[in-house]
Amino acid sequence: MHYTHKKLTQDFTNLGIEKGDTLFIHSSFKSLGPVEGGAGTVIAALGEAVGQDGLILMPSFNLRPSREERVASWDVATTPSTVGWLTEFFREMPGTYRSDHYSHAVAARGKNAAAFVADHLSQEGYQSPWDHHPWGKTYGTHSPMFRAYKAGGKLLMIGVDYETSTYIHVVEVIHWNKRLTDDSQASFIGLNRPALGAFWDARDQLRRDKVGDSDCRLFHIKTYVDTLLAEVERNPEPYQ
Repeated sequence: MHYTHKKLTQDFTNLGIEKGDTLFIHSSFKSLGPVEGGAGTVIAALGEAVGQDGLILMPSFNLRPSREERVASWDVATTPSTVGWLTEFFREMPGTYRSDHYSHAVAARGKNAAAFVADHLSQEGYQSPWDHHPWGKTYGTHSPMFRAYKAGGKLLMIGVDYETSTYIHVVEVIHWNKRLTDDSQASFIGLNRPALGAFWDARDQLRRDKVGDSDCRLFHIKTYVDTLLAEVERNPEPYQ
């Protein structure tokens, strides 16, 4: 059996994706099982689920081993995404736009996609360890991931665990910048993603269901980030 466009659209809708959603997606394409038409069918089903007023976002990261390699290899139009086949297929589709960041670019298609991923060169907002001139703040005010957080977006996890959850970087960055206001020498703290994921799952503020063969999660980005941030501030030791 191959999963069809109709079946995947229904599965995404049953999971809780709605018309008009802004949707940031982490994905394992192969976790879906056999799909009639491949990656294009998955993206078409996502597009139908969010409708013409929706916006689909995917990481289009350039995560080569060193910063030097990332900088040297970066071209917004041609550098491949290194975070999965679905993200690379998505990046290459006509009508997909990509933010200009040497390592943490985001790709988008849908309503106001070009504007949503514009201005990643801006220097406004939170500083992070991945900031590198001449590129802007990685998770700053005009970064696509921060915009999705502020815009009430949802996070869709297709067949992946919390080790892939880049939004934990947003938690880390906000936490660090708060600490920097009190201590300009405060060091950046990387957080334990699986431990925070287990905490989040136990809060039961998400939807879980199958899409094709894949175990998927869907939840509101702002609730996720704010809840994890409050937990880390209240009880930091288990997550460091």
